[in-house]
Amino acid sequence: MDMDGCRFGVVRKAWEMPFLAEPAELAGLRNAVRHQLGLWGLAGVVPDAQLCASELAANVIKHVGCGAHARLAVSMSGSRLRIEVSDPDVRSVPVLVTGADGEEHGRGLVLVDALADRWGVVLRADSKATWCELTTGLRSSGDHVDGPQVARAEALLGLLGLSVRDKDDQRGPLTVAHAEEAAIDVIADLLHWLRAHGCDPDGALDRAQAHFEAELPEAA
Repeated sequence: MDMDGCRFGVVRKAWEMPFLAEPAELAGLRNAVRHQLGLWGLAGVVPDAQLCASELAANVIKHVGCGAHARLAVSMSGSRLRIEVSDPDVRSVPVLVTGADGEEHGRGLVLVDALADRWGVVLRADSKATWCELTTGLRSSGDHVDGPQVARAEALLGLLGLSVRDKDDQRGPLTVAHAEEAAIDVIADLLHWLRAHGCDPDGALDRAQAHFEAELPEAA
């Protein structure tokens, strides 16, 4: 197991979707990026990732043409999030324009260059792909976003994972799916504990939800 990553083995499989290079498609791309990164536990990277995906797609609309068949791909590149937009035009390579000479070509890449850790273009036989990579703050592609609350929960679930492996004679690491079930069991057990001590489980859940939402980072 990667000791620099999450003990529960977060799996972030590469994901992609085709789209038509049209302005009406941009909102759908942003929504898809938000949904996918939410599933990956990378909500903090969503605003920058959405902007980069939109700008790369808008670049295709502007310089390849409306209606062109394109593809968005999202994956992990080590600890970085990689966003790639491919299109069938291999003649023009996107370039970065930083001057104030009024030249419009490449202006969309200025924002990508500012947000991304790095970016580039890959030329293939029948297509080109413009990509960028965003820093996630993770230690590896299988790591999770850190924080004191997450660390405490992981320590508790790690102990539960050890007992599960001892009981069932499992040698592999506890998966995220197993950890989710274990977490649900722990929450249910705590609600039983509260009820046994004369506390209101529903009220405790409401307060826990309020604390959880208050501690979430503000959406950009």
